[in-house]
Amino acid sequence: MTDAMPSFAHDLPFDPTHGYTREELLRVPAPAAPGDFEAFWRGRHAEALAVDPRPEVGPLVEERDGVRVHEVTYTSVDGLRLGGWLALPADGPAEHGFVIGHGYGGRGEPGPDMPLPLPRSAAILPCVRGMAERGTVPGIPSEAAEHVLHGIGSRESYVIGGCVADLWCAASALLRLVPELAGAPRLGYLGESFGGGLGALALPWDDRFAAGQLTVPTFGNHPLRLTLPCTGSGESVRAYHRTHPEVAEVLRYFDAATAATRLRKPVLTAPALFDPSVPPPGQFAVHNALPQGEPHVLAAGHFEYDGLDAATAALTKAKAEFFGRALG
Repeated sequence: MTDAMPSFAHDLPFDPTHGYTREELLRVPAPAAPGDFEAFWRGRHAEALAVDPRPEVGPLVEERDGVRVHEVTYTSVDGLRLGGWLALPADGPAEHGFVIGHGYGGRGEPGPDMPLPLPRSAAILPCVRGMAERGTVPGIPSEAAEHVLHGIGSRESYVIGGCVADLWCAASALLRLVPELAGAPRLGYLGESFGGGLGALALPWDDRFAAGQLTVPTFGNHPLRLTLPCTGSGESVRAYHRTHPEVAEVLRYFDAATAATRLRKPVLTAPALFDPSVPPPGQFAVHNALPQGEPHVLAAGHFEYDGLDAATAALTKAKAEFFGRALG
C-alpha cells in the first residue's frame, strides 16, 4: 500500500483530505468509551427486540435483478410506523438476508441498492425515522442538517439512537416475513455514509447479523470530527457544539468508532481518502477500530470524479466476494 493521496480539482474552502496521508489515516484511533457505553446500547437493543414489528407487505413495485420488490411497513420503538421496501427472490426460498441502510436524505426508491450482493437473497430497505420518503414522522426534521441535531440534548432523546433501533426492528420485520432466515445468523448489513455510521452502532449488539459492510461511514471519532470542517451533517453538529460544548458528552455514546471496537464479526469497510461530506479521519477511525475489518479504500467519497464508475463496480464486486465468504 503506497502513501500516495489522490488529487482532485475543487472549489471547496477546505482540503477534503484534511492534510492526512494514507498511513496517518490508518492510525486514527477510536475515542475511549463511557463507562456504561455497553449497558446503554444493550438496553436499547433489548427494547427494540421487545417490539412486535407487525410487518405488512404492500404492492409489488417492480421485478428485476432476480427479486420482486414490494412496499413494506413495520413498527419500531416508540410505536412509530415506518416504511421502506422489501426484496424477495423471484424464484425459490431466500438463502441470505440483508438489512440495507441509506444515506442522509433518505431514499426515494430502492433502485441504487440493487442488485443485492448475493443471489437468492431477501432484503429490507427501511427508511429510518424522519427520513424521506417513507420514514417521515411529524416533529422530526427531514433535512440532514436539522435531523442530526434532533433530541441531541440527551442520550435518551437523541434521534440517532432511534434510527439505530429502526434498523434492529427492520431486521425483526424481515425475519418475520422470511422465516427461512431465522435460526443461525444469516443476515448481512450494508450501509453507506449515514447508514454506515448507523450500522457500526447497530451491529455489535445484534447476533442476528453475521457480517456487515460500511461505506464511507459517518459518526466516527466525534472529538476529532468536531475540529474538521465538512459539507455534511457534521457541520451542523460542529456549529451546535460551539454554543453547547456539553453536547460532547452525549456524542460519546453515538461514536461509530467507539462502537466498532465492540464489533466481533467480519466487516468490509470502504473508507475514502478524500471526502468533503464525511471527513476521512472519522471514516478510518471506524475501520481502524474493527477487530475483523477488511478495507477497500476508495479514492473519494461524496464526490464526482473521473473513474467513479469503475470504482463503484470494483466495490460492488468486493461486496459480493465478501458476503459470499461471510454468509455463504
